[in-house]
Amino acid sequence: MVGTTNAANAAKQAAAKMHRRSRTGCFTCRLRRKKCDEGKPSCRACKHLGLKCEYKRPMWWSNNEQRRSQKEHIKTIIKRTKLQEKNTQGVAMSANTPPSLCHSLPTSDTFSDGMGHTRAPSVDSQLSLDYNFNAASTPGLYDSVAMPPPMFAPSFPHPGQFTPYEVDIKTESQMFINDIPTRRDSTISTFSTYQAPPVIGQPFPTENWVQQDYFESRRESYAEEPLDFQVFDFPHGSFSPSHQATIQVDECDQHLLNHFIDNVLRLIFPILEVNQHGSARSDVILPALESNKTYLHCCLSIAALHLKATERIQGEQIDNDILRHRFATISELCEALNRDTDHAQILEATLGMIFFQCSVGRPDDCLPDIPWHQHFQAATSLVNKLDLPSHLVSLNGQTHSQPPFNMTLASWIDILGATMLGRTPSFADTYREKLIADAPSGLAELMGCDDRIMYLISEIACLEALKLEKMDEVQLCTHIRLLGDQISLCEPPAGSIEHAYSSTGAIRPKQLSRNMTSVFRWAARIYLCSLVPDFDRTQASITNLVSALSDAMEFVPGGAEGFDRSLVWPLLIAGSVSLPGSSFRKMFADRANRLGEASDFGSFGRIKELLKDVWRINDDALANGDKQSVHWRDTMRQKGWDFLLI
Repeated sequence: MVGTTNAANAAKQAAAKMHRRSRTGCFTCRLRRKKCDEGKPSCRACKHLGLKCEYKRPMWWSNNEQRRSQKEHIKTIIKRTKLQEKNTQGVAMSANTPPSLCHSLPTSDTFSDGMGHTRAPSVDSQLSLDYNFNAASTPGLYDSVAMPPPMFAPSFPHPGQFTPYEVDIKTESQMFINDIPTRRDSTISTFSTYQAPPVIGQPFPTENWVQQDYFESRRESYAEEPLDFQVFDFPHGSFSPSHQATIQVDECDQHLLNHFIDNVLRLIFPILEVNQHGSARSDVILPALESNKTYLHCCLSIAALHLKATERIQGEQIDNDILRHRFATISELCEALNRDTDHAQILEATLGMIFFQCSVGRPDDCLPDIPWHQHFQAATSLVNKLDLPSHLVSLNGQTHSQPPFNMTLASWIDILGATMLGRTPSFADTYREKLIADAPSGLAELMGCDDRIMYLISEIACLEALKLEKMDEVQLCTHIRLLGDQISLCEPPAGSIEHAYSSTGAIRPKQLSRNMTSVFRWAARIYLCSLVPDFDRTQASITNLVSALSDAMEFVPGGAEGFDRSLVWPLLIAGSVSLPGSSFRKMFADRANRLGEASDFGSFGRIKELLKDVWRINDDALANGDKQSVHWRDTMRQKGWDFLLI
């Protein structure tokens, strides 16, 4: 029965993907923002209006000014055609006359649409704090009831930070009086990066040619370098253009859903958004909100955290919203674990609880929560139940392979999370097999760093775990040298690192990934060198590595529209060993200033506070002639901080 269900789901996903690949539409209909039936050689709309039907990108498509001019030209042709049709109909009553001639538009067959197959779809009760978290049947998943103060923090969006999008969300809410259902409402809201969340029942109009111009021009700019589409095997089928997300939410939580979709959703996977615009929304988050109740509760708690931090809302109501949905999430997870069913949905929600927290809240938030690494124990069990590591390894050597999205996300958390704890990554053997096979896992497309560098960071984490277990120093140094050689093999050719913006000011996704990988590569070297016995951060070799990382940061866009918040881990690794007056500290202060208030939130805000303490302690010791430095992990423990810095 399980096999039949899995096969059915796979068939549905395959059908959805085939449907996605087949959506293109002629450029004339796309310019007019009209549905195209994609008829060949000419679609029905163009044939009816006497327009030239273009399936290869015309010359005017890549230039905003020419595109506007083309719109006016098409409007003129449509008016003339309709006038001719009326005249033809009038004359036809007395005599048979030939039909009007079709009008041709200038075009060039030398341009092909690299974006067409993946264009973004346009789419017309309180829980007590005494809850028993030990209810899960899987041993060791949620054994700890003690919940130290977590650190949350968001990043503020900026009007130009992300390519705009619109999506219609249908929400269903029901009112109860004395536990008796009295009214059920269904509303449709249109969310847009150009607009504030709509009032319930009052959606904003979606016909906005200025918005479409900006959207299309940004999409076309991505085509300046080839992109890899459909990189991942997503857990849900992508939304079709006609699909309308139906999310059931209580009326009291409608504002949280609005806030999540309009303000939080676009903060979560910025690199995926650059590589595949709209994919985070249509392939990952909205389908999960629609079909996964546990995931929905998770996102509502995240929205409340973000709302509290950004709006500086205080009081019992907002804290109650956070805790109510947080514990509802845990309750749903524990019940599902007891049933031992719906493993994919539980994994999806669990990873959301871990990863989404990296984008919301303030460092001083002290509401009770379960540490991220206890959640990851549950995620590890679920990943094994779903046999995702074997699936990932089985893709080695396959061209155009699609790694499971949730396995890629789990791998990112696993590798960098292991460095937070000084432990071996849970799936280190899998990454080692991928390293030997030189096989990708989609980490670059999802988070920005090349897979091979991430595999090597996993190896370094394994080595650190052995060092903490008192590994022989001679063996330790031998392994450090070997891993250093492996990092050297990943060095790119000269001239590979350059600015990530094109001549038109658009971001180049592949170049951005190369630049971010460079930052991670320098951080990996620093991390590896820190394992050397009697490590000394004042040595010239270390200061040179820190300086090199600072220089590499110049090629990663900063500020509100930049990607500093995706580089938290390498900034922590380099910053923790930087010296007073180093170029790193100046660079870090400048980039924090460019981020503005957003630098106080999320993982970036946490490392900013952490580095202040590390620098204060180590700089005082250095001033007194003591070269021994406190480790950032020890400083976290002293502060009682237990969070994921990625």
